[in-house]
Amino acid sequence: MRPNKRSYKLINALARDNTKMLRPRVCSDTRHARLEMKGERFGHILEKEVYEAVCSGEVVEEYPKDAPYPSALILGRTQINRPLHIVCAYNQEEDLVIIVTVYHPDPNLWVDYRRRKE
Repeated sequence: MRPNKRSYKLINALARDNTKMLRPRVCSDTRHARLEMKGERFGHILEKEVYEAVCSGEVVEEYPKDAPYPSALILGRTQINRPLHIVCAYNQEEDLVIIVTVYHPDPNLWVDYRRRKE
C-alpha cells in the first residue's frame, strides 16, 4: 500500500526527532498498548523498540473511519530486526500521536508481516 499524505504526516509526527517518543504531549500511548507490550507472547516490547520500529516503518493498512481519529497500522523493525506492528492515530489539531496498540505480528497470520493471510 502506498501511504497517502495523512499517513506520511503520521509517520513524520512519530519520527520527527529522537525525543519524539518521550515527549508526553506529542506522543501518548493507551493502557491497552502498555498491556500488550508487557504481555507480548513473543517477548516484552520496550519503548525504544517501538521508536526504532516507527522510524524504520511503513504504513501497511489504513483505518480512515476509526474514531475519534483515523489510524494506521505501521510495520517496522527494531535494530535487531524484530518486526513490530504499531497501530496509531494522529490528532492533527493537538499534534498528538496516540499509540493504540503494539505487537509482534504472528508469522502464521501474516504474509511478510504486510498482508493478512486469507
